[in-house]
Amino acid sequence: MYRSHTCGELREAHINKEVTLSGWVQKTRNKGFMIWVDLRDRYGMTQLIFDEERTSSEMMEKAAQLGREFVIQVTGKVIERESKNPQLPTGDIEILVAELKILNPSLTPPFTIENETDGGEELRMKYRYLDIRRNPVKENLMFRHKVGMKVRNYLSEEGFIEVETPYLIKSTPEGARDFVVPSRMNGGQFYALPQSPQTFKQLLMVGGMDKYFQIVKCFRDEDLRADRQPEFTQIDCEMAFVEQEDILNIFEGLTRHLLTEIKGVEIGEFPRMTYADAMKKYGNDKPDIRFGMEFAELNDLAKNKGFNVFDQQELIVGIAVPGAASYTRKQIDKLIEWVKRPQVGANGMVWAKYNEDGTLKSSVDKFYSEEDLKAWAQETGANAGDLILVMSGDANSTRAQLSALRMHLATELGLRNSKEFAPLWVVDFPLLEWDEETNRYHAMHHPFTSPKPEDIKLLETDPGTVRANAYDLVMNGNEIGGGSIRIHDKETQAKMFDYLGFTPEEAKAQFGFLMDAFQFGAPPHGGIAFGFDRLVAILGGHETIRDYIAFPKNNSGRDIMIDAPSKLDDAQLSELHLKVTE
Repeated sequence: MYRSHTCGELREAHINKEVTLSGWVQKTRNKGFMIWVDLRDRYGMTQLIFDEERTSSEMMEKAAQLGREFVIQVTGKVIERESKNPQLPTGDIEILVAELKILNPSLTPPFTIENETDGGEELRMKYRYLDIRRNPVKENLMFRHKVGMKVRNYLSEEGFIEVETPYLIKSTPEGARDFVVPSRMNGGQFYALPQSPQTFKQLLMVGGMDKYFQIVKCFRDEDLRADRQPEFTQIDCEMAFVEQEDILNIFEGLTRHLLTEIKGVEIGEFPRMTYADAMKKYGNDKPDIRFGMEFAELNDLAKNKGFNVFDQQELIVGIAVPGAASYTRKQIDKLIEWVKRPQVGANGMVWAKYNEDGTLKSSVDKFYSEEDLKAWAQETGANAGDLILVMSGDANSTRAQLSALRMHLATELGLRNSKEFAPLWVVDFPLLEWDEETNRYHAMHHPFTSPKPEDIKLLETDPGTVRANAYDLVMNGNEIGGGSIRIHDKETQAKMFDYLGFTPEEAKAQFGFLMDAFQFGAPPHGGIAFGFDRLVAILGGHETIRDYIAFPKNNSGRDIMIDAPSKLDDAQLSELHLKVTE
């Protein structure tokens, strides 16, 4: 028996009890005649004491050799601690050690295993197994487990069945790049790792498993950022004999359940917003509605006043920044430089201060009277003390630029409270989007998304206006889930492939198995997939998913701990029928 109790378990009620503990040495304090050791495991910390009056000289000598992160086992008596530590759950007691066994010594770790460490991110990722010992990382992984269990319990109680689907599948041309796996037994042929179990969950619906879910690994070979990893986890779900409203109700219920059970937050019915309104009011399809600064279109108020910068543009749009009329010219210039960065791409920005005394001062006073500026203020909802910021250009890029500025300002002004949760359904997405490079339509979601029934007739005459029977769940400016009602008949699916530029032969080669399945009584069905990593991070008060993944990749997609990806030797390459060209 390595331990009778954990290092976070013992209290005053255990005084005089003989116990055995095992764990890692957090730190030691040696006064010569007395040695204290903080012993740590994932449950907490317990102080050990070696006292020359009550401890043998041999034991004192052994205790003096202990270093940070040594793995040890001790047996001793629980005694009352003279100098109690109210910050520690075990702070009322300590262990008077009678036996000490060093299970494994440790090198000095490359960074301190403490809440506030001196290790940089790359160093900690290289030694991630050490980083996991730190409380912040350990607690994040335990939090992830807790969320996963709540999800499984909720869906199981709702009648869902967890079914595993394959990881070695067929590569498809839609969506992000696939990770591919060469087949040794089928030379020159490749599997792909799934970007999602999309076709398999639809086949499960054909198979009669009318409520499916899976917490599953997915893979996309795409550029990385804080909320993206090449391998990520989805809560993948599908239901048969449902309409959009059924799915929204079930998964709004799941989200509300998680907020209540995990965060103690009660939220009523989630608001809904069309894709068109989200783009018009916030400039993106995943708006953060914890704060205002809604867009106001100013074309009618700002054009034809002699200001050529506005007169020649498709869209003039502005926001009112609360309390920012006090910004200095230097602060405003800094914002203008920020929007001119290549990452945002704006040419400039116009500003107007709505001063506390009710007067208005702008960077374009030469062209606009105070009455004009008051009309801007009314349209943007600005009050005295606010700053009005206006951008112009072609509609899509200008909305995207102002959206980036809105989020930047909200962060600067402390409006993005991580303890506040603002969920939102975004619905009625376009079914198709035009790609200038390929000169054809692409599916905005995926090629199995059903059009709105009332819009199907527009596929022949005006495909760009057809709305998808699709929905996204947004939380605090992040998409945490998305799905759709699927196409479930062969004819409509064939028509969809045609609009997406597939020849009948290409469609059969890529998705013939699904088309064939639809001929055997496929039920109406639909589903949703939650980004589990992102959901856990947001519930945990963060937006960086790496903090909640045990062994994440860096921004180059590398696991620097195990040095992957790595090269294969010539024998492996030959066996896989591969040749590498530099």
